[in-house]
Amino acid sequence: MIIKSDQSKKREFKGVEFEVLATGEKSMVTKMNYKIGDTVPFHSHPNEQSGYVISGEYCIQFGQFTERLKSGDSYCIPENVKHSWEVIVGGEVIDVFTPPRLDYL
Repeated sequence: MIIKSDQSKKREFKGVEFEVLATGEKSMVTKMNYKIGDTVPFHSHPNEQSGYVISGEYCIQFGQFTERLKSGDSYCIPENVKHSWEVIVGGEVIDVFTPPRLDYL
């Protein structure tokens, strides 16, 4: 599957705008487009979530971690683990979910 930039699916989750870049049988790639004031309260899902910060600054909380993330940082959140996300400086983050998040389609 090839997805050209003008074919990405624009979506919104809890007020946060994002794009579904590619979806396969076992994984999904998204680009989160965060702005100041965006926040994602504690939640969990049956998908492992790995991410890479392209730009911006964020506070992530899960398990024993409370960390500030900025450009070049990455993370992996196991499935079914409660986590939250706060935007300090707006920017872009790539998230990969396995399996794909059905609620993002």
